[in-house]
Amino acid sequence: MDRLRVATVWLGGCSGCHMSFLDLDEFLIDLAQKVEIVFSPVIDVKEYPENVDLVLVEGAVCNEDHLEVARRLRERTNVVVSFGDCAVTGNVTAMRNPLCSADCVLKRAYLETADVNPQIPREPGIVPPLLDRVMPLHEVIPVDCYLPGCPPPADRIKALLMQLLTTGSARLVGAQIKFG
Repeated sequence: MDRLRVATVWLGGCSGCHMSFLDLDEFLIDLAQKVEIVFSPVIDVKEYPENVDLVLVEGAVCNEDHLEVARRLRERTNVVVSFGDCAVTGNVTAMRNPLCSADCVLKRAYLETADVNPQIPREPGIVPPLLDRVMPLHEVIPVDCYLPGCPPPADRIKALLMQLLTTGSARLVGAQIKFG
């Protein structure tokens, strides 16, 4: 049996979901027998590959690079999981949405409150332009499954992965993942 090609992606978030993924502890050894991690912030792969079976996407869509990454992974992945509250709802990363545009937020953060050398960081190709509105993943691309939590606990991540590995799909009911 071929191992499933799995990826994890980190957009606008705190990396807490990835930390919770690492809390799978010994299950990671079992998982390594069933999947091949083909892209993740925890491995050194620069380009999102083709033919990915499953991706866990942490974080909200906050800048132009995130838009590009989200569209690319949707094109190249069979099952996209919105991984954690930032990806599901925008959560903390979307708290700037009611304030004003991205430029207004940047001016406040980097010009009005600067103690030394006030300037907005802009470097084409290095600092991606912010979007005026932070969005949950499903507002940018179709999502196949939602795994809420800030961060989702390791046992819920394990239940989702087991369900996806055994049946190819998952179904959330309330706060629990139901098999079948």
